[in-house]
Amino acid sequence: MINGFTTASLALLDQLTHSVQKHPKRITAAVAALLLTGGGGAFAVASLAPDASDLPVRQISYAVESLAESPALAALEAPGFSLYRSEQTRSSDTAESLLQRMGVADPAAAAFLRSDASVRQNLLGRAGRSVSAETTDDHRLLRLTARWAPDDSGTFRRLVVERTGEKFSSRIETAPLTTGSRLAGGVISSSLFAATDASSIPDSVAVQIAELFSGSIDFHRSLRKSDRFSVVYETLEADGEPLRSGRVLSAEFHNNGKTHQAMWFQDPGTSKGTYYTLDGESMRRAYLTSPVEFSRVSSSFKMRFHPILQKWRAHLGTDYAAPTGTTVRTVGDGVVEFAGVQNGFGNVIFVKHRNQHQTVYAHLSRMDVKKGQTVEQGQTIGAVGATGWATGPHLHFEFRVNGEHQDPQTIAQQSEAAAPVSAAARPAFDRLAANMRVQLSAAALVLQASAE
Repeated sequence: MINGFTTASLALLDQLTHSVQKHPKRITAAVAALLLTGGGGAFAVASLAPDASDLPVRQISYAVESLAESPALAALEAPGFSLYRSEQTRSSDTAESLLQRMGVADPAAAAFLRSDASVRQNLLGRAGRSVSAETTDDHRLLRLTARWAPDDSGTFRRLVVERTGEKFSSRIETAPLTTGSRLAGGVISSSLFAATDASSIPDSVAVQIAELFSGSIDFHRSLRKSDRFSVVYETLEADGEPLRSGRVLSAEFHNNGKTHQAMWFQDPGTSKGTYYTLDGESMRRAYLTSPVEFSRVSSSFKMRFHPILQKWRAHLGTDYAAPTGTTVRTVGDGVVEFAGVQNGFGNVIFVKHRNQHQTVYAHLSRMDVKKGQTVEQGQTIGAVGATGWATGPHLHFEFRVNGEHQDPQTIAQQSEAAAPVSAAARPAFDRLAANMRVQLSAAALVLQASAE
């Protein structure tokens, strides 16, 4: 056993000797560490494994395909995309200014717009038409579409300019308008039109609101700050885009502590509809409160200093300031008694109504009716002008009863209302009224939310 131990010891010594000769620095470091510990702790033993620098090295190479020429990389490239933008045309638009405003940088497209007859006739220089453009990601024009409604036929026109390769073509299409509805509301701070502008409500809708409630609200003198209103109105849409506003379907106005409501309803047994309160009472009176759509009263029924005669005298009518050419309508059903020229009145029309009532429309620039012609309430009979003794364009309007001048505003507001909803139409009316109450409440909530 002793001999076996001796043999093993000798073998170990030979290995240590070989390691010292081969790795003198590591062995020296191990001995130094042993000495520093003073023999009283754990011993750090140097590794006796072979040095990595002595291990054999084998090189392996593979052929690698260039990614720059790989079809797979080409398939991963970002695809092209289209850009869309919509605008309203302006009367000053040229081909270049319109395309620039729509983010199109395409000289070939501009050249086509300048040269194409359909584009020049229906797009360039035509204000207020809806136009949209589709372009490539580098802003070259792919398609340009303009939409407009030329009349009240219920259809719209669509002008399409389209790129095919490097060439352009144009075509005009006709399609039906679709009818939608919108809810809106506003709060009076100064005037009705200021409130509707602040709520992005079209002027045509504002005019209808004023017309609807003119028999019970004096929009010139009776509005109060913080009065509020809600409205549901039609929108006429082309390809899903609102093209213009239509009829007011229902409205509610809170004025000076009172609530006024109106709703459009057409009795199934009649050819025409009209406005009623939500309780079924007709809002149509024998006379409209104004012969021109919502206009500023420049001189009312009172004593005034005459600007031409230079003296105080009774002003026996109401003057409505409006631009020359503004349409004038008859305030009630009747027959034209006179249409011609009279001294200070200039071009003037007299209309005879029932119960010895007569209305006068003076200083007209144009007369659209003749003596003996039957006219209906709201029918256009002429246009505002400055003929006769007039210092500027306006309509002078008079209301006479048995030859005596009366205040037109008072007569209109006191005139009798038309018949209420018929008994036969009542169920249909009540169903529609219930629906309109819900929509008006929703419009009021929208207004409240926007205010908050």
